[in-house]
Amino acid sequence: MKYPLLRWQLATRSVFLWLVLLLPATELYAQNHPFGLADLGKLTGLSDPQFAPDGKTIALVKSTPDYDENRFFTSLVLVTVANGQQRVLAERRISLSQPRWSPNGQQLAYLARTGAGKDASAQLFVQALAGGEPRQLTTARKGVQHYAWRPDGSALAFVTADEPANLAGPPEKGYDAFEVGNNDLFLTTAPTPSHIWLVPAGGGDARRLTAGAWSLPVTIPPGAPSSPLSWRPDGQQLAFVRVPTPYSGDGRERSVQLLNVADGSIKPLTGRTAMEGYPAFSPDGTQVAYWYPQNGTTVNINEVWVAPAAGGEGRNLTPALDRDVFRAIWMPDGKSLLLGALDGDRTSLWLQPLKGGKARKLALGAASPAWSFWVDAGVSRQGAIAFVGSDPGRPAELYYLASATAAPKRLTDFNHDVQALQLGKAETLSWQSDGMRNDGQLTYPANYVPGKLYPLVLVIHGGPTAASVATFSSLAQLFAGRGYFVFEPNYRGSDNLGNAYKSAIFKDAGAGPGRDVMAGLAQIKRSGLIDSTRIGVSGWSYGGYMTTWLIGHYPQSWKAAVAGAAVTDWFDQYNFGDANVQRGVSMGGSPWLGAEQAQSYRDQSPISAAGQIRTPTLILANTGDPRVPITQSYKLYHALKDNGVTTRFIAWPVPAHNASDPVRQRERNRYWLEWMDQYLQPTGQAPATPRSGSN
Repeated sequence: MKYPLLRWQLATRSVFLWLVLLLPATELYAQNHPFGLADLGKLTGLSDPQFAPDGKTIALVKSTPDYDENRFFTSLVLVTVANGQQRVLAERRISLSQPRWSPNGQQLAYLARTGAGKDASAQLFVQALAGGEPRQLTTARKGVQHYAWRPDGSALAFVTADEPANLAGPPEKGYDAFEVGNNDLFLTTAPTPSHIWLVPAGGGDARRLTAGAWSLPVTIPPGAPSSPLSWRPDGQQLAFVRVPTPYSGDGRERSVQLLNVADGSIKPLTGRTAMEGYPAFSPDGTQVAYWYPQNGTTVNINEVWVAPAAGGEGRNLTPALDRDVFRAIWMPDGKSLLLGALDGDRTSLWLQPLKGGKARKLALGAASPAWSFWVDAGVSRQGAIAFVGSDPGRPAELYYLASATAAPKRLTDFNHDVQALQLGKAETLSWQSDGMRNDGQLTYPANYVPGKLYPLVLVIHGGPTAASVATFSSLAQLFAGRGYFVFEPNYRGSDNLGNAYKSAIFKDAGAGPGRDVMAGLAQIKRSGLIDSTRIGVSGWSYGGYMTTWLIGHYPQSWKAAVAGAAVTDWFDQYNFGDANVQRGVSMGGSPWLGAEQAQSYRDQSPISAAGQIRTPTLILANTGDPRVPITQSYKLYHALKDNGVTTRFIAWPVPAHNASDPVRQRERNRYWLEWMDQYLQPTGQAPATPRSGSN
């Protein structure tokens, strides 16, 4: 017999194929099932790609959930650009973040939490690539917020909050009164200013560089990270952002400052007193790029300005781009900046020339860079670009461009197991409303059969400065896996279609956006894909606001609703939220300046139409949410109960706008899914979801 091994292989393959055909349907399903709650544990999060000085390696943070310990463990992973090989430099740390290479490329610094419980704080560590244990450089009582290597590698500047001054006596003796300012409802002690310190890279005592009642800004998630420090290349100056007080509501009055490290003197860059942020020195140290919103108001898009380091406002670099820029990175030649922003149905990157000229959009293929009020990208000294990105059928991975004109190359496959599941396909929809073009994402049921009608769930994004784009959405896939179409509509106020679209929400918080959503829904109804008698509406934060607005103003349209962390009363949002008085800008000013302005707040508050709601509504919230205080959910709950509307109110004892632990995140999704199943799925058709999250 010739080729006996080949004959044996062919025979074995035939037997295997017959065995596959004979497998029970349940076993085939187990091999390629739709995305479910149990699959959340397979998702790997990636963030903050950072090039080594030689451009050959990229450091990034990997995050994986551990449901037994109810925390996300983070690891520092090094990925070789040439072949995608990986090396884990630090593994299963708590809240590891901000990896930054030393200037000589021999060490990596990062932040990681130390201690446990209330005593846990982020501290600064330095790890040698050659091996050995990491060195802890700081023991800041209030933790380290962010930091930056001095260009010569001799030291690191870092930011930490001051310890509270004990002016009268010990708190345990009752001396715990504090001044309440523009801050959130849940403040229990006066916030202390955050300032800059300098610590030797080899270890030793840190030296304070700034002091005073003023502060560097602190961002409360969700939002862009706190404005980073930027060193002048000669190591003599630091660019940073100053706010007048540490109270979050005063954060609008932010300005770029330059610190002389040798003598501690500080001077403003431009002379403006508000709305500046995110300064970055040019590679030659002669210029500073920074963010500034169009016409100095947050109702408008972010633009990028460049000013001479010697001082002055400089000039607007992006007046023609008409996108809400949330990243600006100098290219190594200093002749252009890499910009990132939401752009239609994706996140885009552009190369913006410094000396005039139109920004050139980079060709990124199907991958869309990660966006969370910050575009997750990095640039090497050689001009290469890295970003964390995804598309609707593939969760986050690391991508690499050898230059701004090169095609992207995927370097990792961390989420292979999820990508291999049976996912619902997604497509971008576009429609007209009030003469404006709107867009959004429609995700199909994972087991879609043409001609069959399916229920539809709207999942409306928050912000409203945000947008739903063509990226992987775990919530959309959870619903798709249970036999739903999922509609994620954008609406005026979203920031993916330019300044006119974003600013159209000014003094029109609900009515105009509501018409946009309903026009998109009408188009889907006309498609013949859905059962128009089984439609649910839902969202978190401003998505909760839109949900509450829609069930009050279009009460006949919905079979079920989920209102998560919902803004229901603009008075509460103005008075009690973390950025409180800043929120008044989009409403035209304070509600306390006259009867007409107060009435405008009432008219734009969904709670004013709560008596018209008839939709069974699940209310979800965190008890200590500083962004959208839970008072607003209580009002909605009582309004619905008093009017005989079916409702449940579920809350978590979490002092944050969103849960940051995997168990609560999964539980939130479970409640969301099961409420929709109860009202939108035929009896007995909904998949079971035990508390363990197994499928």
